[in-house]
This record gives sequence, C-alpha cells and structure tokens, in this order.
Amino acid sequence: MDEKKINSIEEYILEFPPEIQEILNKVRQVIKEAAPEAQEKISWAMPTFVLYGNLVHFAAYKNHIGFYPAPSGIEAFEHELSEYKGAKGSVQFPLNKPIPYELIKKIVEFRVDENKKLAEEKLEAKKKKK
Repeated sequence: MDEKKINSIEEYILEFPPEIQEILNKVRQVIKEAAPEAQEKISWAMPTFVLYGNLVHFAAYKNHIGFYPAPSGIEAFEHELSEYKGAKGSVQFPLNKPIPYELIKKIVEFRVDENKKLAEEKLEAKKKKK
C-alpha cells in the first residue's frame, strides 16, 4: 500500500489485489452483519468499526489478515484463537488457511455486547452524579 491518505474502507480495500479484496470484503460484511448499528471509518490507517467507541479493526498484510478486537475480545476467545499468532489485542489469520469468518462474527457480537454494556454503565454513573 502506498502512503496516500485513505478515507474510506472501500478505498482501503481497493489498494489490494483482487483475491485479498475478496477476503477483506467478506470480513467487512461479516462485521456489518454482526454489528449492523456500527459506523465505519479509517482509524490507525485501518478499517475500523465504531459502536460506543472502537469495536474492531482489521487490516491486510503480506501473509495474513490482522484482526483487532481489543484485548477483551482476544481473551474471551482465547481457546478458539490458540492456533493463530497474536498479541494482547490482535490476532493474525494466515492467508494460506481458511479465514474463520464464523469466529470473527462471534468475536464482533461479543464486542458489541461489551461496548453496549460499558456505555450503559457510563450513563448510569453520570445519572448518579446528578
């Protein structure tokens, strides 16, 4: 990818070869279906979905798709993600293996519930202060 400013997820996806575009479009669709209320944007130069704060990010690399559901999203699915390389808030899905779209869906649904709950707790805390 070159260094020009990417302004939308469509622009981001178009920077890649067709076979990678297909995967990125499918990841995007899975996220949209799991989080229909979420807004799309580019953050940290990556496709990002936002719902009561950052929900998930994803990105394409030479040999993998990076998926960033925050540390809580990784921890909650630690067992299912154990076969993949990852870090505290990220996982790498190798391009030479099938992308686990169903697992991505479950993680996004988890993050939606988590972000909604956090937003509700913040709202309650504000009401108590008044």
